[in-house]
Amino acid sequence: MEKNIKITVLIPCYNEGKTIEKVLTDVKKSLDQIKCLYEIIIINDCSSDNTENILKKYELSKHLKIIHHNKNMGKGAAVRSGISASKGELIIIQDADLEYNPRDYKKLLIPFEETDADVVYGSRFIGGGNYVRIHFFWHFLANKILTFICNFFTNLNLTDMETGYKVFKRNILLKLDLKENSFGIEPELTIKLSKKNAKFFEVPISYNGRSYAEGKKITIKDAFRALFCIFRYSIFK
Repeated sequence: MEKNIKITVLIPCYNEGKTIEKVLTDVKKSLDQIKCLYEIIIINDCSSDNTENILKKYELSKHLKIIHHNKNMGKGAAVRSGISASKGELIIIQDADLEYNPRDYKKLLIPFEETDADVVYGSRFIGGGNYVRIHFFWHFLANKILTFICNFFTNLNLTDMETGYKVFKRNILLKLDLKENSFGIEPELTIKLSKKNAKFFEVPISYNGRSYAEGKKITIKDAFRALFCIFRYSIFK
């Protein structure tokens, strides 16, 4: 990656006191290895655990911004807040848990280096990652169904529309009028970018999915919301 290219990593965070420090350490390590300009923006979505107290230790850290929401609004709202505050030419969305490994940043950035990519998704399903923790069957099936329906409307051939690893050119994100507050941001981003004729790429990533006991938050309600968003943003402007 060219040293004069600046990368912004957005970390939406809600009740991730157990993992946020480890994630932040791993993100910084990965970005330092890439040897590029970067900023990290953590969006604390009104966490009710010890997340806010932990983040206070990092308020003056170099390359780090912390945004606090006064009420819990969801991942989509956190992503929008992060985009508004971002300065990088490329934006990486990084979950605040340990499901996605920042070591995969190098893979995610290759299409931007070697092609004219606008968007790169990290896929858990195309193989080539170092590891993938076995998914819940119903989550796997819901993901495949939602990805298939999204592909049907966008005429894309994605394998993992719901992935938490998405990288974008900032200038194309700024053209989107994003609305979703919840996990519905995933299909909304995909559909609205496809309508802008963005050039999509996928690369394989590792995945260490959590159980609900370990803090996983997405539920069946989010799957139905995603389905609603696919129809909403595909059919209506």
